[in-house]
Amino acid sequence: MKKERNIQMSDIVILSGSPSENSRTQSVLNFMGALLEKENYNVTYLSVRDVPSEDLMFGNFNGIEVTQISSQLKNAKGVIVGSPIYKSSYSGVLKALIDILPQDILQNTPVLPVMTGGSPSHLLALEYTLKPLLATLKGKNLKGLYFTEQQIEKGSLYPIIDEDVLNRTRKQLNYFIELINNERVLQTI
Repeated sequence: MKKERNIQMSDIVILSGSPSENSRTQSVLNFMGALLEKENYNVTYLSVRDVPSEDLMFGNFNGIEVTQISSQLKNAKGVIVGSPIYKSSYSGVLKALIDILPQDILQNTPVLPVMTGGSPSHLLALEYTLKPLLATLKGKNLKGLYFTEQQIEKGSLYPIIDEDVLNRTRKQLNYFIELINNERVLQTI
Protein backbone atom coordinates (compact mmCIF):
# COMPACT_ATOMS: atom_id res chain seq x y z
CA MET A 1 0.00 0.00 0.00
CA LYS A 2 1.72 3.19 -1.12
CA LYS A 3 0.82 6.36 0.74
CA GLU A 4 0.95 9.74 -0.92
CA ARG A 5 3.25 12.29 0.63
CA ASN A 6 1.59 15.21 2.29
CA ILE A 7 3.74 18.35 2.11
CA GLN A 8 2.01 20.10 5.01
CA MET A 9 3.43 19.83 8.51
CA SER A 10 2.86 16.42 10.02
CA ASP A 11 2.68 15.30 13.64
CA ILE A 12 4.48 12.07 12.86
CA VAL A 13 6.63 11.04 9.92
CA ILE A 14 7.17 7.36 9.18
CA LEU A 15 10.25 6.72 7.05
CA SER A 16 10.66 3.32 5.45
CA GLY A 17 14.18 2.23 4.61
CA SER A 18 12.95 -0.81 2.74
CA PRO A 19 13.80 -0.92 -0.96
CA SER A 20 10.82 -3.25 -1.46
CA GLU A 21 7.30 -1.83 -1.58
CA ASN A 22 5.67 -4.99 -0.22
CA SER A 23 8.03 -5.85 2.61
CA ARG A 24 7.45 -6.96 6.18
CA THR A 25 8.98 -3.68 7.30
CA GLN A 26 6.47 -1.71 5.23
CA SER A 27 3.58 -3.81 6.59
CA VAL A 28 4.61 -3.08 10.18
CA LEU A 29 5.15 0.64 9.51
CA ASN A 30 1.75 0.95 7.81
CA PHE A 31 0.12 -0.78 10.79
CA MET A 32 1.86 1.50 13.28
CA GLY A 33 0.79 4.52 11.27
CA ALA A 34 -2.82 3.30 11.27
CA LEU A 35 -2.70 2.95 15.07
CA LEU A 36 -1.38 6.51 15.37
CA GLU A 37 -4.02 7.84 12.98
CA LYS A 38 -6.70 6.25 15.21
CA GLU A 39 -5.25 8.42 17.99
CA ASN A 40 -5.86 11.49 15.76
CA TYR A 41 -2.26 12.07 14.75
CA ASN A 42 -1.50 13.36 11.27
CA VAL A 43 0.89 10.76 9.82
CA THR A 44 3.01 11.20 6.72
CA TYR A 45 4.54 8.13 5.08
CA LEU A 46 7.89 8.53 3.37
CA SER A 47 10.11 5.94 1.74
CA VAL A 48 13.59 5.67 0.35
CA ARG A 49 11.76 4.62 -2.82
CA ASP A 50 10.47 8.21 -3.09
CA VAL A 51 13.98 9.47 -3.85
CA PRO A 52 15.40 9.12 -7.37
CA SER A 53 18.22 6.58 -7.38
CA GLU A 54 20.52 9.12 -9.07
CA ASP A 55 20.12 11.50 -6.12
CA LEU A 56 21.01 8.73 -3.70
CA MET A 57 23.88 7.40 -5.79
CA PHE A 58 25.50 10.78 -6.37
CA GLY A 59 24.64 12.42 -3.05
CA ASN A 60 22.35 15.12 -4.46
CA PHE A 61 21.18 16.75 -1.23
CA ASN A 62 19.50 19.54 -3.25
CA GLY A 63 17.13 17.21 -5.10
CA ILE A 64 13.44 18.08 -4.87
CA GLU A 65 12.47 14.85 -3.10
CA VAL A 66 15.38 15.07 -0.65
CA THR A 67 14.50 18.69 0.15
CA GLN A 68 10.86 17.73 0.76
CA ILE A 69 11.83 14.79 2.98
CA SER A 70 14.21 17.05 4.93
CA SER A 71 11.43 19.57 5.48
CA GLN A 72 9.01 16.88 6.63
CA LEU A 73 11.52 15.37 9.07
CA LYS A 74 12.60 18.74 10.46
CA ASN A 75 9.02 19.80 11.19
CA ALA A 76 7.74 16.49 12.55
CA LYS A 77 6.82 16.15 16.23
CA GLY A 78 7.99 12.53 16.12
CA VAL A 79 9.62 10.18 13.61
CA ILE A 80 9.50 6.42 13.14
CA VAL A 81 12.30 4.95 11.02
CA GLY A 82 12.08 1.36 9.87
CA SER A 83 14.47 -0.88 7.98
CA PRO A 84 14.90 -4.52 7.13
CA ILE A 85 18.19 -6.05 8.18
CA TYR A 86 20.71 -6.72 5.44
CA LYS A 87 24.13 -8.13 6.33
CA SER A 88 23.56 -7.39 10.05
CA SER A 89 22.69 -3.74 9.45
CA TYR A 90 20.05 -1.35 8.08
CA SER A 91 19.48 -1.16 4.34
CA GLY A 92 22.16 0.52 2.24
CA VAL A 93 19.56 2.69 0.54
CA LEU A 94 18.48 4.07 3.95
CA LYS A 95 22.11 4.92 4.71
CA ALA A 96 22.42 6.64 1.33
CA LEU A 97 19.42 8.83 2.18
CA ILE A 98 20.62 9.58 5.73
CA ASP A 99 24.00 10.62 4.30
CA ILE A 100 22.43 13.42 2.27
CA LEU A 101 20.14 14.77 5.00
CA PRO A 102 21.26 17.68 7.21
CA GLN A 103 23.27 16.37 10.16
CA ASP A 104 20.92 17.72 12.86
CA ILE A 105 17.63 17.11 11.03
CA LEU A 106 16.11 15.23 14.00
CA GLN A 107 17.35 17.64 16.69
CA ASN A 108 15.46 16.83 19.93
CA THR A 109 12.81 14.85 18.03
CA PRO A 110 11.51 11.60 19.55
CA VAL A 111 12.53 8.80 17.18
CA LEU A 112 11.24 5.24 17.28
CA PRO A 113 13.63 2.87 15.46
CA VAL A 114 12.07 -0.28 13.95
CA MET A 115 13.84 -3.22 12.34
CA THR A 116 12.72 -6.50 10.81
CA GLY A 117 14.94 -9.52 10.40
CA GLY A 118 14.95 -13.19 9.61
CA SER A 119 15.74 -14.41 13.11
CA PRO A 120 16.31 -13.26 16.70
CA SER A 121 20.07 -13.48 16.10
CA HIS A 122 19.96 -10.09 14.34
CA LEU A 123 18.33 -8.26 17.25
CA LEU A 124 21.51 -6.39 18.15
CA ALA A 125 21.50 -4.67 14.75
CA LEU A 126 18.91 -2.33 16.25
CA GLU A 127 21.27 -1.31 19.07
CA TYR A 128 24.55 -1.31 17.16
CA THR A 129 23.57 0.04 13.76
CA LEU A 130 20.21 1.84 13.42
CA LYS A 131 20.09 3.63 16.77
CA PRO A 132 23.63 5.05 16.43
CA LEU A 133 22.82 6.16 12.87
CA LEU A 134 19.74 8.05 14.08
CA ALA A 135 21.72 9.51 16.97
CA THR A 136 24.05 11.18 14.45
CA LEU A 137 21.00 13.15 13.29
CA LYS A 138 20.50 14.28 16.93
CA GLY A 139 17.23 12.37 17.42
CA LYS A 140 15.99 11.21 20.84
CA ASN A 141 16.05 7.44 20.33
CA LEU A 142 13.47 5.31 22.06
CA LYS A 143 14.11 1.68 22.98
CA GLY A 144 12.98 0.54 19.53
CA LEU A 145 11.19 -2.47 18.12
CA TYR A 146 12.58 -5.57 16.45
CA PHE A 147 10.40 -8.06 14.58
CA THR A 148 11.31 -11.45 13.14
CA GLU A 149 9.65 -12.68 9.98
CA GLN A 150 7.83 -15.34 12.03
CA GLN A 151 6.06 -12.56 13.98
CA ILE A 152 4.78 -10.75 10.88
CA GLU A 153 2.23 -11.61 8.22
CA LYS A 154 3.32 -9.51 5.26
CA GLY A 155 0.56 -7.53 3.52
CA SER A 156 -2.03 -8.00 6.26
CA LEU A 157 -3.94 -5.10 7.82
CA TYR A 158 -2.92 -6.61 11.17
CA PRO A 159 0.57 -7.90 10.35
CA ILE A 160 1.85 -8.50 13.90
CA ILE A 161 0.64 -12.02 14.61
CA ASP A 162 2.38 -12.60 17.96
CA GLU A 163 0.26 -11.24 20.85
CA ASP A 164 3.25 -10.44 23.10
CA VAL A 165 4.97 -8.58 20.27
CA LEU A 166 1.76 -6.69 19.51
CA ASN A 167 1.50 -5.63 23.17
CA ARG A 168 5.14 -4.52 23.16
CA THR A 169 4.49 -2.53 19.99
CA ARG A 170 1.49 -0.77 21.51
CA LYS A 171 3.50 -0.01 24.65
CA GLN A 172 6.32 1.57 22.63
CA LEU A 173 3.81 3.59 20.57
CA ASN A 174 2.15 4.83 23.76
CA TYR A 175 5.52 5.91 25.13
CA PHE A 176 6.31 7.58 21.79
CA ILE A 177 3.00 9.49 21.94
CA GLU A 178 3.71 10.48 25.55
CA LEU A 179 7.07 11.95 24.54
CA ILE A 180 5.50 13.86 21.66
CA ASN A 181 2.80 15.26 23.95
CA ASN A 182 5.40 16.24 26.58
CA GLU A 183 7.41 18.08 23.91
CA ARG A 184 4.25 19.98 22.92
CA VAL A 185 3.65 21.00 26.53
CA LEU A 186 7.26 22.16 26.92
CA GLN A 187 6.98 24.27 23.76
CA THR A 188 3.91 26.10 25.11
CA ILE A 189 5.56 26.97 28.45
